[in-house]
Formats: sequence, structure tokens, C-alpha cells
Amino acid sequence: MSRIWSMMDVGKRSMMNSQTALQTVSHNIANKDTEGYSRQRVDLQTAVPTGMGKRRVGNGAWATGVSRTNNPFIEKQLENEGNELGTKQATAEAMVRVEQVYNEQQNKGLNKFIGEFFNSFRELSNSPESVAIRSMVKESGEFLAKDFKRVNSQLTKIQEEIDFQVGVHVQEINEITAEIAELNEKIQNVEMHAREANDERDRRDVLIKKLGSTININYAEGDSGEVTITAGNNAILVSGGSKRDLIASRAPERAGKREGNVDVYYKSTDRGTPLNMTRQIKDGKLGGLLETRDNYINGVLDQMDELAFNLSNQVNRAHTQGFDSYSRKGEAFFSPLAQKAGASAMLEINENIRLDSGKIVAGAAPNAPGDNRIANIISTMQYDQHMNNGQHTFDDFYNNVVGSVGVKTARINSELASQKDIVDQLGKIRESISGVSLDEETAKMIEYQKSYDASARLIRTVDEMMDTVLNLKPM
Repeated sequence: MSRIWSMMDVGKRSMMNSQTALQTVSHNIANKDTEGYSRQRVDLQTAVPTGMGKRRVGNGAWATGVSRTNNPFIEKQLENEGNELGTKQATAEAMVRVEQVYNEQQNKGLNKFIGEFFNSFRELSNSPESVAIRSMVKESGEFLAKDFKRVNSQLTKIQEEIDFQVGVHVQEINEITAEIAELNEKIQNVEMHAREANDERDRRDVLIKKLGSTININYAEGDSGEVTITAGNNAILVSGGSKRDLIASRAPERAGKREGNVDVYYKSTDRGTPLNMTRQIKDGKLGGLLETRDNYINGVLDQMDELAFNLSNQVNRAHTQGFDSYSRKGEAFFSPLAQKAGASAMLEINENIRLDSGKIVAGAAPNAPGDNRIANIISTMQYDQHMNNGQHTFDDFYNNVVGSVGVKTARINSELASQKDIVDQLGKIRESISGVSLDEETAKMIEYQKSYDASARLIRTVDEMMDTVLNLKPM
């Protein structure tokens, strides 16, 4: 009789195993399209056999747990490559905007305005007495100054947009770290009772990848299953169930950063002094944005300032050496600039010349209506090497800036496409290991259904055997 009860127990346990497996299959199917989900399987283990004399009779199987199919090495690779992808994506998006500022094919750019400005002085040298041409010179100077301001304004606007994106990413980082800290507690609470926190671990892996694509991090898992995450060099964002926020705030000018641009701060304690960790952020979307804003766009702005400063100084130097149409000593054509910094934003025509184009200088001597020597000198400045310590002309210098923007944009777009391929390939490898196949799950579902039916039939057969034994009549 005891063997019959044992067989009943084996059948019942087998039915429960099949039921658990079917429930796991349905969980897999429901999460086929869930980001970062790892396929789960029921782990079965042979039950301890029962000794019967010289024999040992098996007692079926136990479901020891539900494990996820996951390769930690692939997950780490995805986080690393995702970090690099985030860097290139943010840089490429910003560089496309910078390239549009210098799109000379679709818009009349600064290069054409520079050419028209010097061409107007050539026209003046041909007709130094012409009032109309003096008006044309004044207008070309105003258009030139206006386009310098346009370039400066658009580049500065891109930096402001980057500041906004930095604030958005910092907020995303804080939301992600808050959820990771909550998941740390859940995973610890679940696994301390010898259970599996598969879904929580999958979700945490997804969040770590998202965090890594936004900012350069290091993370490690402790014995209790909790992860500690550090950003930059030493900013601990998550430790167990606690987390620390980052702060995006406008800051004063410093080397490599302009006044008012956003910096990223970290506070190790609620009452601690905020630590500026902007320079520690090297990678991810945040690192790409900061690198483009502070190093590249600032560099381009400095070059525009240098071009505006040198051009205005050279023109003013020549213009003040001659005499205007009233035979009076010439004034500065452009309002004098005290320094290179911000020159492209402050460049403008002298107010006196703007009000009276007759004060534009053409000749080198007074009372000489046909004198065109100063106009000639200014017109030939376009081909003189006044930039980079006498190595480049104004046109060459500007074209080098435009060329470098185009080359960098093309290179980063090429690198971005290559990095996308790497991440896509790793994603396919992960999918082949951890992803859910509907065909495979359907086959498993049929298998477990048959197993469940067989276990039920076993119990029914044992029940019939027991009924036969109980109904036996003594002879």
C-alpha cells in the first residue's frame, strides 16, 4: 500500500512540475517583445530514491527553481558598446547642427559675404568718387557683420540646446538610479529566501545598459545580489538600496567652458558641498554632448572670433590711414574691438559711417577725388596672409574651419554607423542566447501538456489499482 501512495505522490509532483513549466512557457511568450527579457526554464532535479531491500526505487523529480538563460559576458559587452554608441550618437547629432551653420550650398554663407565686402572696395577703387558705391560698401560691411553675428548666434544656440539636453539626461540618470536602487532591495529580499529574482534582474540589466549609454559608469555586484554603480571617477550613484542624484546647473566661465553653460555636480551627502564632475564625464550621450559643446563648438567660436578680430583690425588700420570724401582723416570702418573673445558677436560698422557713407575712405590724400589707394589696399587684403601668424588668408582660414567641420561630421557619422553594426550584432547574439522563440516555446508547451496528461493518467491508473486492492474479498 505504501508503494501505491508513493506512486500517487510521484504523479502529483510530476503534474505540478508540468504545470510550473507550462506557466513559465506562458510567461516567456507574454514577454517575447519585452526589452531585455531573458528566456526562463524550470530546473528539475531527481528526487531522492527510496531503498527497498536491495533495490532503490525512484521518486520522480522536484522543481528546484526557475532560472533565466543569460550570458553575463554578453550583457557586459552590450553595456560597453552601448556606452560608445551613446557617445557617437550625441556627437553626431550635435555636429549635424554645426555643419548646417556652415552650409554654403543651401545658404549664402559667411565666405560669400567676405568676398562681397572686399569686392565692394574693388568697385570703390574703380570709382572712388561714386556715392552709390560707397553706399554699397557700407551695406556689404553691414551684411558681413550681421553674418558674423548669425554664425556666433547659431553656434551659441546649439550650445544652449546642448545645455537643455544635458539637463534632460541628468534627470533621466536620476530616475534610472532611483529604480535600480529599488530593484536592488527587491532582488535582495527575494533571493535571501532562496527564490529567483529573474524578472527584477532582467529589468536591472536593461537600466544599467541605459545608464551606461548616457554616462560612463563602473558597476559591480555584491554577494547579496545588489549592484554598486559609480559614475566618472568616484561619484557613487547607487549603493544597495540608496542612491545619490546628479545636479545640472549653470556655472561661471572656466577654461574650456563659456559663461552660463551647464555643469554637472554631485553631492556625496545631503549636506555636502556639490562637486563639479563635468570633466569626469568622458563617454555616453552626456560625455559626447559636453565634449562637443566645450571643446569643439568653443573651438569653432574662438576661430570665428579670431577671424572677425583680425579682419576688422586690418581694415581699420588701413581705413584710418586715408581720407574720406570730405577730405577728413578716416575713422575706423568697424567699431574697434578690445579683445578677440566675443569679436564675432560684437562686430559692427562704425556708427558714424553707418549714418554717413561719405565717411568711407577711398584715397590716401586729402582733396584728391580720384585717389583710390586705400580702397585698393583694403580690396587686396582678401588675398593677403593675415591669419595664423601670416600663414593663411581670410578665405583660407574660413575654408579650413568649414572643411574641418565637414570632415569631423563625416567621420563621426561613419563611426556611428560602424558602432551601430557592432551593437546590432551583439544584440543578435544576445537574442540567440536569451531571446524567446515562439516555435521553441510552442514545442515546449506541447511537450509539457503531454507530460501533464501522462502524469494525470498515472494517478488515474494508481487510483484504479488502489480501488482493485480495496475491493478484494477474502477467500
